Amino acid sequence: MIYSRRRMRGITLIELMIVVVIVAILATVSYPSYREFAARAKRNEAKAALLMAATNQERFYLQNNQFSADLTQLGFSASPFTTDSRSYVITIAAPVPTADFTVTATYQLGGAEAAKCSIFTINGGGVRTSAPDADCWNRTR
Repeated sequence: MIYSRRRMRGITLIELMIVVVIVAILATVSYPSYREFAARAKRNEAKAALLMAATNQERFYLQNNQFSADLTQLGFSASPFTTDSRSYVITIAAPVPTADFTVTATYQLGGAEAAKCSIFTINGGGVRTSAPDADCWNRTR
């Protein structure tokens, strides 16, 4: 009896290695999903900023009978404006006072996301474009 109690006290190296392998497999499976989730959150942040800029631009036009080329006049803290995640920079093309406006979000970081959805735009007519992938506004994955 005393011999079996001594033997049951710790874990063996084999048991520890099995746990390490299981954790490695779980990390390998979950990390790509996490990266895609983080990229999607950054894209949504940029799209929300663009929609807010377009809405505020329309409001500014109603009050001043012209569009603004300054994001600070549209309620942003700076012009150009960097999103909270520091992933996208929001800029506005200098419009002729009563002509159409275009607001652009440009991806600032490198990696795979730059090849997917690096530029979003929206104009006064509500036309949404993105590059290099034309479907970034609708992408859910």
